[in-house]
Amino acid sequence: MKQIALGTALLLAFGLAFAATTLYALEGREVVVLRTKAADGSLRETRTWVADGDGSAWIEAAFADRPFYQQLLADPQIEVVRGGSVRRYRAVPMPNPDGHVRIRHMLAEKYGWADRWIGMLTDTSGSIAVRLDPVS
Repeated sequence: MKQIALGTALLLAFGLAFAATTLYALEGREVVVLRTKAADGSLRETRTWVADGDGSAWIEAAFADRPFYQQLLADPQIEVVRGGSVRRYRAVPMPNPDGHVRIRHMLAEKYGWADRWIGMLTDTSGSIAVRLDPVS
């Protein structure tokens, strides 16, 4: 009975440590809120990582059927909440493989171990880079 309780406690401790590490990896560095519009006009908010390069902000869609990505394809006028400010952008998906290589490099450089950790949990091998062009 003691062995079962010990095994259960160790399994629970491992699960909690895994969950805490994953949460810290996802939220421990800069996260922005992306606002896209659904077909009915309602707003969707998506928390995501952001990187800056070539004079623009960039985000990543891990795969093409992500709802926020489908929404920004339908209406590329989006908002991003970053550092307490709301800014409007035009979302411009970049073609693969160049876009994928670019965003993977930028996110790996900025997020380091967290990017590698999340990469073990999520397949980003076909991810899509989205450049955010400011709208005045």
